[in-house]
This record gives sequence, C-alpha cells and structure tokens, in this order.
Amino acid sequence: MDEGGQLCHPRPPKIPSFARPAQPHLESPVLSFASETRRRRTFAIISHPDAGKTTLTEKLLLFSGAIQIAGSVKARKASRHATSDWMEIEKQRGISVASSVMQMVYRDHVINLLDTPGHKDFSEDTYRVLTAVDAALMVIDAANGVEAQTRRLIEVCRQRDTPIITFVNKMDREVREPLDILDEIERELGMPCVPMTWPVGQGKLFGGIINLRTDTMTVFESGSERLPQDFDAIALSHPEALQERFGSEWTSAVDSMELATGASPAWDHAAFLAGKQTPVFFGSGVNNFGVMEVLDALVDLAPSPQSRTSTVQVNRQPVVQEVQPEDKAFSGVVFKVQANMDANHRDRIAFVRMASGKYTPGMKLKVMRTAKELRPTSVVTFMSQRREAVEEAYAGDIVGFTTHGGVQLGDTITDGSINLQYTGLPFFAPEMFMTVVLKNPLRTKQLQQGLAQLGEEGAIQVFKPEMGGNMLLGAVGQLQFEVVQHRLKGEYDADIRLEGSQYTGARWISADSPAELREFVNAYPQRMAKDAADTLAFLCTSPYDVRLAQERFPKIHFHPLREHAGLSLGSAG
Repeated sequence: MDEGGQLCHPRPPKIPSFARPAQPHLESPVLSFASETRRRRTFAIISHPDAGKTTLTEKLLLFSGAIQIAGSVKARKASRHATSDWMEIEKQRGISVASSVMQMVYRDHVINLLDTPGHKDFSEDTYRVLTAVDAALMVIDAANGVEAQTRRLIEVCRQRDTPIITFVNKMDREVREPLDILDEIERELGMPCVPMTWPVGQGKLFGGIINLRTDTMTVFESGSERLPQDFDAIALSHPEALQERFGSEWTSAVDSMELATGASPAWDHAAFLAGKQTPVFFGSGVNNFGVMEVLDALVDLAPSPQSRTSTVQVNRQPVVQEVQPEDKAFSGVVFKVQANMDANHRDRIAFVRMASGKYTPGMKLKVMRTAKELRPTSVVTFMSQRREAVEEAYAGDIVGFTTHGGVQLGDTITDGSINLQYTGLPFFAPEMFMTVVLKNPLRTKQLQQGLAQLGEEGAIQVFKPEMGGNMLLGAVGQLQFEVVQHRLKGEYDADIRLEGSQYTGARWISADSPAELREFVNAYPQRMAKDAADTLAFLCTSPYDVRLAQERFPKIHFHPLREHAGLSLGSAG
C-alpha cells in the first residue's frame, strides 16, 4: 500500500504487519472531539442466508477481544447459540430474524457492528439498518456465489453509495474457482473488484491465503482451534519453499492471482468510499481463517462517520442541510425499535444512530416529531442482548434509549439546541396481508398492546380498518407473520389465528388539500385503514385498484413507500 493508499499490482510492496494490542481498551489519553469521531467505524454485515454471516460476526467479536467464546450455530438444537441471535425463535430455527447491534474495540478504534437478518422476508428491517451504517461487509458463499438476497441488499447499498468490503467465505470446502467468483461479483455489483487476499487451493487441499497487503502467505491448518495470530505467516520472498510445500496448488494460485491482479484496477481508496470499487478477501470464518485481515480492513479502509442529510424549517419551508459528525450539538435518528429484549423487564429500546455531537449521562433530549422531552430510564450500548451503561458516545455510535413509548422508527432525537429532521428511513408497502383473529376474546387488551408495540418497532405493519373489524397485518414475506404470531403468544400472552385476506397491497395516500382527501376517503370507506404511525392507507385487492382510483381522483397521491409519522416519499403508482 503506497502513501496515497494505492494497492500496486501484481506484487505490492512489503509492509509490516499491523500492531495489535493484546487487550484493546477505551481508556486512552484524552482525545479531541473530532479525533473521537474519526476512531469510529460503523458497518453492517449482509449476505444470503447460510453464507456464514453470523459465524463471521462472532469471530470478529472474538478476535477483537469482545467475547471469550463463540456460540455454536452448527446445530440448531445446540445448547449455545450465536451471540447475535437472542430471540427465542432464532434459537429454535437457527436463523437470524432480527438485526443485532454489537460494539467492540480493536486497534484503538471503536467498531459498531450491525448484524442483519439474512432471510428475504426481513429485508425491510435490513434496509433500515443499512441507513444507519457507513459501510457494509458482504459475505459470499464461495460455493454458491452471489445469491438472490445478496442481490437485493447490493441494490440498497448501491442506491446509497455505501462502500462494500467483500469476504468470500467457506474456502475450506469444495467451491468455485476464485476467478469465476470475482467475475460474478463484478457483474452483480456493477463495480470492479480489487483482491486483497488470494486463496491457495480449496476444500481438502486448501493451503491458506496470500495477503497482497503484507506480501505474505498465511498457512491454513484444518480443524485447528488456533487463533489467527497463531497461524504461520511465510514471506513471499522465498516462493521456492512455498512451491515445494504446496506443489501444483501453489502454481495454480499464483497464476490465477496474477491474472486477477493484472485485470483489476489499482486500489483507489476514494473510489471505494464512493461505492465504486470493492476490496475482496478470501477465507473460512468457521476455521478462524482470513478473518483478521477483514478486521484490519475495517479499521484501515472503512470510512469514519459521514455527514447526514436533514431538513430544517426556514420561514415554514423545508430546507435541506448536511449535518457534520463533528458538529457539537447532539443529534441522532431512531433506525430500530425493539420491544421485550429483556423478558424480565418488558422494556422497549430505541436504537439511535448518533449523527453528531457527544452524549453524556443526564443530558436533556428531545423528540423532534412531538417536540416532547425524552426521558429514558437508561441509556446503553450493546453486546447483542448484553448491555452496558453509556458513559459517553460520539457520532457513529449506536446507543439504546430504554423507553415506555413515545418514540417511533425514524424519529430524530436532539439535545434541543437544533431544530431538524433526518430523512431517508422508509417503510415499504406490504405485499402480503393476513387477518388477525384472537382465540380468546378476554386477551384483547394484550393483543392491542402487542400489535401496537410490534408495529412501532417495524417487525410487521399493522393496519386498523377505518370501518372497524379485525386488525390486518401487512408483510413483505410469510416468515414475518410466523415470527409475529410466535412473539404475540410468547411475549404478550395473546394467542392468535391468522386468516387469509382479500387485500394484496396498499398505498399510503396524501392530497394537496384536506377537502380532496376527505372526498376520496368518503368514496372508498371500506378501503381505508391507518397504520401504526396513524398514517392513512388505501387497501388494494388487485394491481388495477390504484390505477382506477387514480383516474377517478387525479389529485390524490398514492405512495408505495413512506417515511415515519406520515411523511410520504416516492412517486405515485
């Protein structure tokens, strides 16, 4: 890596290994406000289900010293479960169905890691998480390549120009050729790949990886419990020893590596930060292999907190304003609300991505949507379900405000010294609907409480028909219904039955004048419903409903997505 951050090809200069403190800690000398912000790295891990995302998450935590033992995700009935999977249904099914937040310290950098659901039915939750990060770590199964759910998440990252670091996992198995995988990643991402490590062999013949950043080869040991720093690293200055040790696998790896590096552009850090180039790493998360290189890349390559777009009211007109992370005023946005993380306390936590300023205990907070003071019972940082009280936090950090209501997804929280609203946290119109039928009518209060909280946290979209009748649940995928049904029974003691619905879609509606909106509502009273944010929606039974209603009422706006609290986005249709 040269002084300008360029990766030279085909053989980069040899540079010393990165220093790794044995016990990273936060008790460093007093740093300036801007320096604290620059120490932050906030990223999400994205992948298709079963690509090894949760395992890689745990290994990153393990090697940073954040945890001492990784949970087992090999067997769904194992007594230990993934650290990032805390919900009971996750432990039963062996999948992640809710995003988790974890903080660690590595090489004197504070790393905020957001583990997202891999299952496509929870893509809406994943999208909101991606609005709260500055970079993404994409995990690819080396046998399957880029899969369906990964494509959807890539598109979200591309829309936001989010920098992507790529990790090709499971190289200890019989997988596809690295050149083929690189080619597919480039096609799917629509951007060039720059290899940072390169595998020698695969499956039973997997010998290790060549590190293009340090000009060394790290030797793999099958079935070893050794930590990454214990693997042997051999300098490439003596290739004859590697040729003798690995034979044809070494020759093949060098040939393919030279082809890849020759065809790849030089490393351009600015292009990576703009979402136009991705560094690629190879390894085996379950075997602790190639993970430390990714951890180093997060510190060396991933961006520190970036500016965030907000709107401010000037003479009653919204004006777009960029808020810088170094700004002194505290501000943040609620990107996730989670009820009942602690079954003993039945609390609700608002996950806030800090956008500017510094948080200290006891400071006054204000919810900009309602202009009311926020008085959390506690403010915490996270290690999955484990919490620690916040002593101080800066832009880029994720903090949790424990509340008893009054906070919604997308809410902007400030210290009251600034008047702004962050944008860009959308809800998508659901594609599936089910009718809620309560088995025991005496549990109506529990059902209402459960649906209100689950709707607020975005686990599912809840619609209350204006003309009365059973509540409707709207979802992107079938598994969302199953999770909500499970949680209603387990967390709220409300046993429900879900029945089919005539509705197949919804559009949020708005109008230029109250009279026009009232006329439309009166024309379609049976189709009107309000969601958890009390926003009016038009329920559809076929794709033609919206078109016909639009022709009849051309001044009504139909929105396929909305922001929180009734702020609508998107074109009509």
